[in-house]
Amino acid sequence: MDLFSPVTLGDITLPNRVVMAPLTRLRSGADGVPGDLLVEHYAQRSGLGLIITEGTFPSKESRSYAGQPGIVTAEQVEGWRRVADAVHANGGRIVMQLMNGGRVSHTAITGTDRIVAPSAIAIEGDVHTPEGKLPFPVPHALTLDELAAVRDEYVAAARNAIEAGLDGVEVHSANGYLLHQFLSPASNQRDDQYGGSPENRARFVIEVAEAVAAAVGAGRVGIRLSPAHNIQDALETDAADVAATYGTLVDALAPLGLSYLSVLHAEPTSELVQDLRSRFGGGFVINSGFGSITTRDEAVALVDDSHADAVAVGRLALANPDLVERWQGEHPENEPNAATFYASGAEGYTDYPRLVL
Repeated sequence: MDLFSPVTLGDITLPNRVVMAPLTRLRSGADGVPGDLLVEHYAQRSGLGLIITEGTFPSKESRSYAGQPGIVTAEQVEGWRRVADAVHANGGRIVMQLMNGGRVSHTAITGTDRIVAPSAIAIEGDVHTPEGKLPFPVPHALTLDELAAVRDEYVAAARNAIEAGLDGVEVHSANGYLLHQFLSPASNQRDDQYGGSPENRARFVIEVAEAVAAAVGAGRVGIRLSPAHNIQDALETDAADVAATYGTLVDALAPLGLSYLSVLHAEPTSELVQDLRSRFGGGFVINSGFGSITTRDEAVALVDDSHADAVAVGRLALANPDLVERWQGEHPENEPNAATFYASGAEGYTDYPRLVL
């Protein structure tokens, strides 16, 4: 196998192993409806083996960013249908990342009367809101009944994504958002069955994954993890606890038959990451970059050396809509323009030039 050969992840067959990582871009306006810009952006990148969308909120309360798209309303579903249709018309595959931000938000963003988390512990620092920078608020600690409702929101969102024509969904359990907040002992200080031990902290993530897989078919469900990423105060600094927590989680996910496990980690060949791959036993996607660029040589080596089935690429997939063609022919790459990552228009989004031979 090599980076440019086909691979099957669950029910989804990819023509190559270059995956577009989920990337927050904030182009969906106040109503969270994907519009023409998103249709064009994702359609341009249909040559990638698989597109994983930006994190998409399953409820108003779970929205983390102004301009983030949702998959709640009929208008949002229809917007994503246009995206999926455009990607499929170009021969591509696309799955939706389902993202509940939890405490990574503010009521000025959600328009609700609270934000939620495993425990009533605020993130230190400020959050960008439509009203300017404001301190992160203290979140409401979810009750047991509310946890069931949050789980059901993921299920409804997954069904909406499939109804909109996407090829699958990815459950976002990384980067300090709600499900990752349950895994981290810093953000999860509950004293019930969802807190304390590694088994308890992994419990809600497992329940969400099981429920989503049961609703739309396990072969169309991936999950993303970022062990010891230590971002947005979801700290995981005890190596033994990290190994126990994520080992417990992946052992429970393995029998479900999910489409893939995606792991974000700076050391993709480390014992921790490769142990999780062995435990999972299914499709494995690695993402080594977060603020750093995954190079062609690194991606090729990760697949050639059997460290992963596919490689998720962020910044170069943004800057090069024809990244696979460029990498396959070893052509020069466009440079990503970081100043436009979180802007609101076409610049730095749909205007990166394609390869001219």
